[in-house]
Amino acid sequence: MKIISSKEKLRTSVFHVTEDRALDPDGFEIRRAIVQHGGSAVMLAADKRNRVLLVRQYRLPARQYLWELPAGRLDPGETPLQAAKRELREETGYSAKTWKKLIAYYPSPGFLAEHMTIFLATGLTEGAAHNMEDERIVPRWFTRQEVEEMIRGGKIIDGKTILGFLVWSKLR
Repeated sequence: MKIISSKEKLRTSVFHVTEDRALDPDGFEIRRAIVQHGGSAVMLAADKRNRVLLVRQYRLPARQYLWELPAGRLDPGETPLQAAKRELREETGYSAKTWKKLIAYYPSPGFLAEHMTIFLATGLTEGAAHNMEDERIVPRWFTRQEVEEMIRGGKIIDGKTILGFLVWSKLR
Protein backbone atom coordinates (compact mmCIF):
# COMPACT_ATOMS: atom_id res chain seq x y z
CA MET A 1 0.00 0.00 0.00
CA LYS A 2 1.11 3.51 -0.76
CA ILE A 3 -0.29 6.53 1.08
CA ILE A 4 -1.51 8.93 -1.60
CA SER A 5 -2.93 11.62 0.69
CA SER A 6 -3.25 12.56 4.33
CA LYS A 7 -5.16 15.65 5.43
CA GLU A 8 -5.37 16.82 9.02
CA LYS A 9 -8.99 17.34 10.12
CA LEU A 10 -8.59 18.00 13.86
CA ARG A 11 -5.73 18.66 16.31
CA THR A 12 -5.87 18.43 20.10
CA SER A 13 -3.19 18.35 22.79
CA VAL A 14 -3.47 14.54 22.99
CA PHE A 15 -4.04 13.40 19.39
CA HIS A 16 -4.92 14.55 15.90
CA VAL A 17 -7.23 13.14 13.25
CA THR A 18 -6.28 12.73 9.61
CA GLU A 19 -8.24 11.63 6.60
CA ASP A 20 -5.97 9.25 4.70
CA ARG A 21 -6.09 7.52 1.33
CA ALA A 22 -3.92 4.57 0.32
CA LEU A 23 -3.61 2.70 -2.94
CA ASP A 24 -2.17 -0.76 -3.67
CA PRO A 25 -0.47 -1.68 -7.00
CA ASP A 26 -3.74 -3.24 -8.27
CA GLY A 27 -5.61 0.04 -7.80
CA PHE A 28 -7.49 -0.97 -4.64
CA GLU A 29 -8.07 2.15 -2.54
CA ILE A 30 -8.66 2.51 1.20
CA ARG A 31 -10.02 5.72 2.78
CA ARG A 32 -10.04 6.15 6.54
CA ALA A 33 -10.27 8.78 9.23
CA ILE A 34 -7.41 7.93 11.58
CA VAL A 35 -6.79 9.06 15.13
CA GLN A 36 -3.05 9.76 15.19
CA HIS A 37 -1.51 9.17 18.63
CA GLY A 38 2.15 9.18 19.68
CA GLY A 39 1.90 5.92 21.60
CA SER A 40 1.52 4.78 25.18
CA ALA A 41 3.40 2.86 27.84
CA VAL A 42 1.64 0.54 30.27
CA MET A 43 3.13 -0.84 33.47
CA LEU A 44 2.32 -4.05 35.29
CA ALA A 45 3.99 -3.45 38.64
CA ALA A 46 4.30 -6.67 40.64
CA ASP A 47 5.70 -6.94 44.15
CA LYS A 48 7.55 -9.83 45.84
CA ARG A 49 4.20 -11.38 46.85
CA ASN A 50 3.07 -11.33 43.18
CA ARG A 51 0.45 -8.71 43.85
CA VAL A 52 -0.41 -6.33 41.01
CA LEU A 53 -0.69 -2.56 41.39
CA LEU A 54 -3.83 -1.17 39.75
CA VAL A 55 -5.09 2.40 39.65
CA ARG A 56 -8.69 3.57 39.79
CA GLN A 57 -9.68 6.68 37.91
CA TYR A 58 -12.67 8.17 36.15
CA ARG A 59 -12.48 7.63 32.39
CA LEU A 60 -14.66 10.16 30.63
CA PRO A 61 -15.09 8.18 27.36
CA ALA A 62 -16.24 5.12 29.38
CA ARG A 63 -18.40 7.33 31.65
CA GLN A 64 -17.27 5.42 34.72
CA TYR A 65 -14.45 4.69 37.14
CA LEU A 66 -12.14 1.91 35.95
CA TRP A 67 -9.53 -0.26 37.62
CA GLU A 68 -6.57 -0.48 35.27
CA LEU A 69 -2.83 -0.84 34.96
CA PRO A 70 -1.00 2.50 35.23
CA ALA A 71 -0.37 3.93 31.77
CA GLY A 72 0.35 7.11 29.92
CA ARG A 73 1.26 8.57 26.59
CA LEU A 74 4.77 9.06 25.32
CA ASP A 75 6.05 12.62 25.39
CA PRO A 76 7.76 13.82 22.18
CA GLY A 77 11.18 12.16 21.81
CA GLU A 78 10.51 9.72 24.65
CA THR A 79 10.93 5.96 24.30
CA PRO A 80 8.23 3.63 25.62
CA LEU A 81 10.51 2.55 28.49
CA GLN A 82 11.28 6.16 29.48
CA ALA A 83 7.55 6.93 29.47
CA ALA A 84 6.82 3.82 31.54
CA LYS A 85 9.31 4.82 34.22
CA ARG A 86 7.98 8.40 34.32
CA GLU A 87 4.32 7.40 34.36
CA LEU A 88 4.76 4.79 37.11
CA ARG A 89 6.34 7.46 39.35
CA GLU A 90 3.74 10.10 38.46
CA GLU A 91 0.66 7.92 38.89
CA THR A 92 1.68 5.69 41.81
CA GLY A 93 4.86 7.11 43.35
CA TYR A 94 6.68 3.81 42.78
CA SER A 95 9.92 3.33 40.90
CA ALA A 96 11.20 -0.04 39.72
CA LYS A 97 14.67 -1.54 39.65
CA THR A 98 13.89 -4.07 36.90
CA TRP A 99 11.93 -3.56 33.68
CA LYS A 100 10.94 -6.18 31.13
CA LYS A 101 8.91 -5.68 27.96
CA LEU A 102 5.91 -8.01 27.98
CA ILE A 103 4.16 -7.13 24.71
CA ALA A 104 3.58 -4.33 22.20
CA TYR A 105 0.40 -4.01 20.15
CA TYR A 106 -2.15 -1.77 18.44
CA PRO A 107 -5.31 -1.62 20.60
CA SER A 108 -7.70 -0.72 17.76
CA PRO A 109 -5.92 -0.55 14.38
CA GLY A 110 -9.09 0.02 12.36
CA PHE A 111 -9.06 3.74 13.16
CA LEU A 112 -6.46 4.37 15.87
CA ALA A 113 -2.70 4.68 15.19
CA GLU A 114 -1.78 4.34 18.88
CA HIS A 115 0.91 1.75 19.64
CA MET A 116 1.00 0.46 23.24
CA THR A 117 3.90 -1.25 24.98
CA ILE A 118 3.31 -3.13 28.23
CA PHE A 119 6.21 -3.53 30.66
CA LEU A 120 6.67 -5.61 33.78
CA ALA A 121 8.09 -3.49 36.61
CA THR A 122 9.64 -5.26 39.63
CA GLY A 123 12.03 -4.43 42.45
CA LEU A 124 9.73 -1.61 43.54
CA THR A 125 10.52 1.33 45.79
CA GLU A 126 7.68 3.44 47.18
CA GLY A 127 7.61 7.22 46.77
CA ALA A 128 5.18 10.11 46.32
CA ALA A 129 2.81 10.24 43.36
CA HIS A 130 2.52 13.40 41.23
CA ASN A 131 -0.78 13.22 39.35
CA MET A 132 -1.59 15.67 36.58
CA GLU A 133 -4.14 18.44 37.24
CA ASP A 134 -7.00 16.53 35.60
CA GLU A 135 -6.22 13.17 37.25
CA ARG A 136 -7.56 11.77 40.50
CA ILE A 137 -5.80 8.42 40.72
CA VAL A 138 -6.16 5.91 43.55
CA PRO A 139 -3.55 3.10 43.51
CA ARG A 140 -4.22 -0.24 45.21
CA TRP A 141 -2.53 -3.65 45.37
CA PHE A 142 -4.49 -6.75 44.30
CA THR A 143 -3.63 -10.44 44.48
CA ARG A 144 -3.49 -12.44 41.28
CA GLN A 145 -6.69 -14.23 42.29
CA GLU A 146 -8.49 -10.94 42.95
CA VAL A 147 -7.55 -9.61 39.51
CA GLU A 148 -8.67 -12.85 37.85
CA GLU A 149 -12.02 -12.63 39.65
CA MET A 150 -12.42 -8.96 38.71
CA ILE A 151 -11.80 -9.78 35.05
CA ARG A 152 -14.23 -12.75 35.09
CA GLY A 153 -16.82 -10.70 36.97
CA GLY A 154 -16.68 -7.74 34.59
CA LYS A 155 -15.15 -5.39 37.17
CA ILE A 156 -12.02 -4.94 35.05
CA ILE A 157 -13.11 -4.03 31.52
CA ASP A 158 -10.03 -2.15 30.29
CA GLY A 159 -8.35 -3.97 27.40
CA LYS A 160 -4.73 -3.08 28.18
CA THR A 161 -5.20 -4.28 31.75
CA ILE A 162 -6.76 -7.58 30.74
CA LEU A 163 -4.08 -8.21 28.09
CA GLY A 164 -1.18 -7.18 30.32
CA PHE A 165 -2.38 -9.32 33.21
CA LEU A 166 -3.01 -12.38 31.03
CA VAL A 167 0.40 -12.11 29.32
CA TRP A 168 2.14 -11.69 32.69
CA SER A 169 0.19 -14.64 34.18
CA LYS A 170 1.10 -16.88 31.24
CA LEU A 171 4.81 -15.96 31.31
CA ARG A 172 5.27 -16.31 35.08
